[in-house]
Amino acid sequence: MIAFFLSRGISARRNRCAFALFLAVTLALVSFLAGCRKSKPLSTPEIHTITHEFANAAKSEGPLNVSTRTSLDATDSVQGSTDHITITLRQPSSEAAQRADRALVLQALDDVAARHDLTRSGMIESREGLAFKYLRAEIPTHTIHITELAIPTVEVAPTPAGPRLAIILDDLGQDYGAAEAIFGLPYPLTISVLPNNPHSADIAEEAHRRGYEVMLHLPMESVSQRHAESHELRPGMSQRDVTTLVDGFISAVPGVSGVNNHQGSESTANAPLMNELMRVLHEHKLFYIDSRTTTATVAFDAARHAGVPAAYRNVPFLDDLAEVSAVSRQLRLAIHEAREKNDAIAIGHPHPATLKALREVLPEAKAQGVRLVYASELVR
Repeated sequence: MIAFFLSRGISARRNRCAFALFLAVTLALVSFLAGCRKSKPLSTPEIHTITHEFANAAKSEGPLNVSTRTSLDATDSVQGSTDHITITLRQPSSEAAQRADRALVLQALDDVAARHDLTRSGMIESREGLAFKYLRAEIPTHTIHITELAIPTVEVAPTPAGPRLAIILDDLGQDYGAAEAIFGLPYPLTISVLPNNPHSADIAEEAHRRGYEVMLHLPMESVSQRHAESHELRPGMSQRDVTTLVDGFISAVPGVSGVNNHQGSESTANAPLMNELMRVLHEHKLFYIDSRTTTATVAFDAARHAGVPAAYRNVPFLDDLAEVSAVSRQLRLAIHEAREKNDAIAIGHPHPATLKALREVLPEAKAQGVRLVYASELVR
């Protein structure tokens, strides 16, 4: 009898040991598989998708501005990161408020990071704000900058009455020197930047730093198709394709406040396509300027119908003939038209002749009572 109970006790202990061993192996396997899942590097499209999630999360906390920059490569050899996000907060009145604002944004970003198994690393605080990275499997995926912008609490003077002229300079993005030449002009010029050019993001960011207004110069199909872009808005695109293309263009030019069309004589005359475009712009809270590259355009009407603030070029292009004397004539015509119409929008390009004519002729605008303004001031 004693032998029987002893044998039962030994068997139970063996069963408990076997179960404990099984449990330990199972937990180790689960932990290993989880580690494998977390260690898998992200593809470039996956990183770009998370970038949009980060930007939306930050915007939900009420920052003044959120800009993103994506790379076509899986890695960034200079920054050690693929995508870059800059978050600019209104400068708070106290250090405590500053810490609270940053904490809210950091929590929102960390929540997104946790969903994608990203870890925060390398936080650096300086006079410019906070800088840190998110990593997956020890590989950087995003560089984040959080800065504060001081907003003066002075009383704003009433906007002066009188005729206004907005000048938009298109096709920025390829040549950084052209942008620097524009920045040397002491006037409120609006620059419109083509997406995915070598200097698109750098020019947009520098323009913001200097106080210029930045628009997205959105590539669209023209009737001739002689200078078609590799990626452009075309009639017949699905709603999903329109959304994906325009979202990508907006991400490629940080901090745009509005959009105008690059070419587009075919696209802007297509009502279904313009309706889809305006739906996307309404979601992004952007305004639209119709460059009117065709008299058949329906873009302005589509924008107004969708509730997108809009306007259109209502004077001739400045530099169809890129010679200083010709551009000067067109500029004086634009100033005259502004006086006649009260508001005018002119469009040119960063040709050397155009920039020289702007430098020489624009002082005449003030002498004639015409105020130079950003394009956003003329949308309705």
